[in-house]
Amino acid sequence: MKLIKYIFTLLVGATALSLTSCNDFLDRDPLGQFTEDDSPNALVGGKIFNVYYLMRSYDITAGIPAFMVHMVRSEDSEKGSDAGDGSNEAAMWDDFEYTASNGPLSAYWGQNYKIIYQCNEILDDIEKSGHKDDTEAIRNRGEALFFRAWCYFNLVRAFGEVPLVTIKVVEASDANVPKTTAEKIYEQIDKDLTEAEECLPLRWDSDYTGRLTWGAARSLHARTYMMRNDWDNMYTASTEVIKSGIYNLNTPVDKVFTVEGENCGESIFELQCEATDAMKEDVIGSQFCQVQGVRGAGEWDLGWGWHMATKLMGEAFEPGDPRRNATLLYFRRSTDEPITPENTNQPYGESPVSTAMGAYFNKKAYTDPTLRRKYSRMGFWVNIRLIRYPDVLLMAAEAANEKGLTGEAAGYLEQVRAHARGTLADVLPKVESASQSVLRDAIRHERRVELALEPDRFYDLVRWGIAKEVLQAAGKNYQDKNALLPLPQTEIDKSNGVLVQNPDY
Repeated sequence: MKLIKYIFTLLVGATALSLTSCNDFLDRDPLGQFTEDDSPNALVGGKIFNVYYLMRSYDITAGIPAFMVHMVRSEDSEKGSDAGDGSNEAAMWDDFEYTASNGPLSAYWGQNYKIIYQCNEILDDIEKSGHKDDTEAIRNRGEALFFRAWCYFNLVRAFGEVPLVTIKVVEASDANVPKTTAEKIYEQIDKDLTEAEECLPLRWDSDYTGRLTWGAARSLHARTYMMRNDWDNMYTASTEVIKSGIYNLNTPVDKVFTVEGENCGESIFELQCEATDAMKEDVIGSQFCQVQGVRGAGEWDLGWGWHMATKLMGEAFEPGDPRRNATLLYFRRSTDEPITPENTNQPYGESPVSTAMGAYFNKKAYTDPTLRRKYSRMGFWVNIRLIRYPDVLLMAAEAANEKGLTGEAAGYLEQVRAHARGTLADVLPKVESASQSVLRDAIRHERRVELALEPDRFYDLVRWGIAKEVLQAAGKNYQDKNALLPLPQTEIDKSNGVLVQNPDY
């Protein structure tokens, strides 16, 4: 399998670029703990790769807090598992019975700020190092700015006004500041990403697969403009990524979320995970597949069964769309049921969870049986795809359409549909209409099915202004105030009156 990108980069890449010899650095005891004797670039590099490690964590991308905040609030996802497993989470996230004391809510907030504070420290270290103009220092700065922007984008979408902290936190009081307006948070995000785009390379050597690039920063910037319905800037950012020619749609849709599809041509930002014979998943892998894996028995005991697709999600795909089989994991009802492309190599028998908790498991988190036998049934080695090229094409399509460039919008949309269609000429017909409203609906549909069970369907509904209509039609108890989450009560209590709870909570 692939090398673990961030361990090798920490122990080889950063030190190879330092002023001390590689051998001297690796001989230090204990490994992975930096001292003042290490070079400034190596010290900063170690902190940068710690941020990649934090990004793979349970609370922000790979576990229940991340899935609840990003996915389960839409009509296409459910909590999953069984009714008795985390029933309070179903009430909180499926039914919008928000409570400020919720554990995953607090964990999500805390992990985002943990990364922000680490990035602030890195930026401070670089500024004071005397080596801030070195190539590696510039790239490290770009990475820190990207990750800070990523986390503030997470927070402003989820909570609205949040504390803005851009200095190195030495004492707890340094971070105990009032909330900042969403407008000011976005101003900081724009500033950070604009500079990150100037610092990051277009590509890295193959030894550094997975490290952030200009394309990742520019694509994230497009996403932040999208959340604000800023069509002009969204169009510019997304089309610049397209015109760069760096990315492609050469990997078939049924391979994209397999080991074969890791770091393929459509991968713009992908967190690298790994397995070894002596599994240390908390260090080099993630729980992304364990949390979402089939909750079954025997060889089908693959995980906890959280974050499942709804029946509505299954119905959203057009007839014959190959992405349905690449997204949803089916079950044959008995051994007598004919094997079809939908259920080949899948377990038979009743689904091991109530359909009230979800109709399908997430096939985008399904693991290779051969590798399960070699390493672990929980799939800790599976990379986490965070930005894909089809998303950028659909951002360009939406922005172009809203700007009245309907022909250009239809072209970007067709690229995504043609990729999904593959060699099947009789499915997913080209959208021929030049009507802005028809294209708008088509692009919204395409985002739903192309990015199914990925972040962030809920945020699409909110920014389109249709969350209440769609979610209530799906039987969810959504109200307008639920677009924003309450601040964690633990944070309000710790602030001694500095933080104020969001309205209506």
